[in-house]
Amino acid sequence: MNRKKYLLPVSGLALIACGNEVRERPNIIYAFPDQFRCQSLGFWNDEEYSQYAGWKADPVTTPNLDGFADESLILSRAVSTCPLSSPYRGMFLTGMYPERNGVTLNCMALRPESTLNPEAVCISDVLAENGYSCGYIGKLHAETPMKNDPANPGHYVSDRTPEWDAYTPPERRHGFSYWYSYGTFDVHKNPHYWDTDGVRHDPHEYSVKHETDKAIEFLRNENGERNPDAPFFLVVAYNPPHSPYESLDDCMEEDYALYRDMDYSELYVRPNADTTLSKAPAARYYFANVTGVDREFGRLLDELESLGLEKNTIVVFTSDHGETMCSQGTLDPKNSIYSESFNVPFIIRYPDRIRHRVDSILLGTTDIMPTMLALAGLEEKIPASAEGRNLAPVFLENGKKCDVPDAALYIRNLDGEKDADGMVRGIFPEARGVKTERYTMEIAITRDREIRRVLIFDDWNDPYQMNNIPYRENQELFASLCSKLQEKLEEADDIWYREGILEHIVPETGK
Repeated sequence: MNRKKYLLPVSGLALIACGNEVRERPNIIYAFPDQFRCQSLGFWNDEEYSQYAGWKADPVTTPNLDGFADESLILSRAVSTCPLSSPYRGMFLTGMYPERNGVTLNCMALRPESTLNPEAVCISDVLAENGYSCGYIGKLHAETPMKNDPANPGHYVSDRTPEWDAYTPPERRHGFSYWYSYGTFDVHKNPHYWDTDGVRHDPHEYSVKHETDKAIEFLRNENGERNPDAPFFLVVAYNPPHSPYESLDDCMEEDYALYRDMDYSELYVRPNADTTLSKAPAARYYFANVTGVDREFGRLLDELESLGLEKNTIVVFTSDHGETMCSQGTLDPKNSIYSESFNVPFIIRYPDRIRHRVDSILLGTTDIMPTMLALAGLEEKIPASAEGRNLAPVFLENGKKCDVPDAALYIRNLDGEKDADGMVRGIFPEARGVKTERYTMEIAITRDREIRRVLIFDDWNDPYQMNNIPYRENQELFASLCSKLQEKLEEADDIWYREGILEHIVPETGK
């Protein structure tokens, strides 16, 4: 594709609806494939970008995302505050931390308390109230499954025990008037969806292609998907490259062919990867899905351009969390503070408004909702319930002051106790951490609330996080990071702050 670069003119930086100048509100496309790690973007190996990474990119083929990056603002240190599917979605939608938006754990039938609060004000609620046509396509995974199958009332949508998938009824769609979605169902070539009217669809094709087809129908307004006279907000939530990634049943063969003959020395360029793990063969299928997402995202961008909509459309490409893929010796792809899991891509294009560049600002998940509303010219409509920062002035470089974060909070929750019926009640807040300009720290505790593990990494000098700095022998650094963590816990009114957990395990923090 022949991509154009949109750079801000030297003479001035554009504002949205500023002063006497009233601009048409921008459309917004928010695309976030699941489990797409920041390292799986080919452009990081280019000379223009490699200086901001400090590590080698995966050997992936991503020409469309590379071209998109050349037109966009790229955040090199965006993080997923709680790097799990459901908690991310709750924070993205509401701008609230998990304990307030209701989504503290991955949603499934045995965790009835982890579900998006129907009273929460979501980004889509605000946009819809201000004239936007809102559409959601793909994986939602932000609600506990209910026995509300439209085709079989009084039952879950399948017979799985416990149930993970879910149907979202109209009254819980938070302003999305176009709906083509599901809860969670990880079968990439045999997906299913419920439409706006609750009718189930089983297209029997690669989910990323099918969802892009539906997004293109939305852009074209082929069947009255949106109000043609209103701006639109379209969320495209692809499932791949999320697992499974074990066979050609999980990806497109044309994409797998690019990686089929690569040995581990070619696939695993990160020195912290352990290729003796049973998961090691998965890299070929994972990278194949990365390329599949790239192709379909490129098709979406091409359609936007062919319709003449690209110059007044904000396009975001990001992910809910990363994928460790044998790094750090763990089989868990997510839910950790390691950079492969915690750091996520965040690339945003807004032609003639946001200048192409790389920025190292520490964007957390709760910052997304208020920032996107402000970019849409709705800064005054950011709800009081939003707990994140509006970073739009940084994105736009418009000279307006904003509260720039000097650290990012990390949250890891596990199941609380189970009741007599086997239902999970509450959470166990196993770990909290903080990322600063230079360091990453995680403190994990036992259920008796004593220190189980402390990780400290110097990201400047140890970008692959291979050398854990012993906290007992580096008390000054540890105390400084604990102080910063306590600030972030207080800011988030986190359970670790409310119950004095950090002060209990590190008494010096409270002094």
